Amino acid sequence: MSTIASKEYREIIERLIKARKDAGLTQVEVANLLGKPQSFVSKVESRERRLDIVEIKQFARIYRVNVSDLI
Repeated sequence: MSTIASKEYREIIERLIKARKDAGLTQVEVANLLGKPQSFVSKVESRERRLDIVEIKQFARIYRVNVSDLI
């Protein structure tokens, strides 16, 4: 099983989605803040694209949460 399909990674993405919604942001707004297309955020949230730690830090900054809240 790939790590992107693991329970642990799924939980990280669930926390990432919750943090975005709690911040009151849409995928489009997040993508604009990241300088990426909306499809980037969509692929991350649907687990089609794996995040690295630097990207997780960027999401945490935008959502105003600690990295540890996401991982």
